[in-house]
Amino acid sequence: MRAVDWRRSKLSKFTVDPQTESGIIMDNEACASVEKELDRVVTKLEQLHENSAAEIGDIASLMSELVNVLGNAEQMVVTTLNTGTQINATDNVSGSGNSSSDDPMGDGINMQVETEPSAPQRLTDRQMEIIREAISKCNERVQKLSTEHRELHGSVSKIGKAIDRNYSSDFSSTMRVDALQDEDNLMLLNKAIAKHYCRQGMDEVARTLIKECKMSEDHAQDVFDSEREFAEIYNIWNQIQKRELGDALDWAVRHSSQLLERHSLIEFRLHRMRFMQLVSNGLKSQNEAILYARTNFQKFAVRYENEIANLMASFIYLPGGLENTPYRIFLSQDMWTELSFTFLKDACQLLGISKNSALSVVVNAGCTALPALLNIKQVMQSRQVLGMWNGCDELPIEIDLQPEFRFHSLFACPILRQQTTEDNPPKKLTCGHVISNDALHKLSNGHILKCPYCPVEQNAEEAVRIYF
Repeated sequence: MRAVDWRRSKLSKFTVDPQTESGIIMDNEACASVEKELDRVVTKLEQLHENSAAEIGDIASLMSELVNVLGNAEQMVVTTLNTGTQINATDNVSGSGNSSSDDPMGDGINMQVETEPSAPQRLTDRQMEIIREAISKCNERVQKLSTEHRELHGSVSKIGKAIDRNYSSDFSSTMRVDALQDEDNLMLLNKAIAKHYCRQGMDEVARTLIKECKMSEDHAQDVFDSEREFAEIYNIWNQIQKRELGDALDWAVRHSSQLLERHSLIEFRLHRMRFMQLVSNGLKSQNEAILYARTNFQKFAVRYENEIANLMASFIYLPGGLENTPYRIFLSQDMWTELSFTFLKDACQLLGISKNSALSVVVNAGCTALPALLNIKQVMQSRQVLGMWNGCDELPIEIDLQPEFRFHSLFACPILRQQTTEDNPPKKLTCGHVISNDALHKLSNGHILKCPYCPVEQNAEEAVRIYF
């Protein structure tokens, strides 16, 4: 990303470079403000948790007491009913001897009347008081919990307000809205997205996108042709993470000579992992592991002699397994994850393709640059100098991206301290020093130019453009 020197000079009085201490302080203050609100919510949550546990414990005690009271009342009612029934039954037996023998229904009628249970007893006043008190206390505690929970919503909403207050959500202010109005640019974006899907093995999604955006057949064919090799690598990468090495070993054997020329470690590491897989199966795979080592480790014997010897020592632990031995590291998921990414990196380097899609690179670089752009945009808006933002292919500040986002060399003029461009290319003087084309014209006195680094006078027209 390029910065223009004259813009830099005009903005030097008030711009805040996010890479400097002031920019870091601004970010720290914003984070501290949000963190303060978050700490308040966490504290309230912890207090609510403690209070809720205590209140729920009290409610459980009250309910237990209420159950006991109701149980005792029920027991009293049952006892009363049983006593009444026994008394009636006794009266019936004693009176049956005096009944008239002439009335055949007399016994039945007397039994029905005399065994009728007495009316159930009501709860005592003390029991009713305990029940009412328990219900009242439960309602009070439930209401208290509900109130505390509602108050917590206000604290949680303050976090969102603090984020909105301290961080800008209007990312559109840093973008060129006219960039995608051009049909060619829009088609390039669709093509980049389709290629990204192909890299992830989502060919059907890519085909659907191509169909819906009405991409031409030439562009569509280029999408699949350019990503066909990476699709195979990505598939193998997924299989390694699932601890499947068959396709990875086949790929390594096909490219064995090229990998050896580049001194790549991936082929040996794949064979090493497959060997340890066999050893981890125990005594039943001992012969297979020995045969595999003799077949595949021979060409690595000189370079990895000591490591192969250490691998052979793993047979000592076969009877007890590798779980509690120094070789247990080969059973961990971290080792497999590292192996998969080593394969992805070496395979992409071998085929001369990027391990990251163009879309992911652009998105990641944009996320890195976005905080700086938002900061400078805010400063320019407060100073009412937004007109300086209207550059077509340049930014008002220089943004230092990480090394993985640098794909070509850049030359900064040592005189004007600005990066060279197509309109302002680097020029090599006859003395060997290099300056920008703008600096060349500014230092020239007619056709005569005196090098700013050495006292050699020369013809300015003899300077030659160079390429990095």
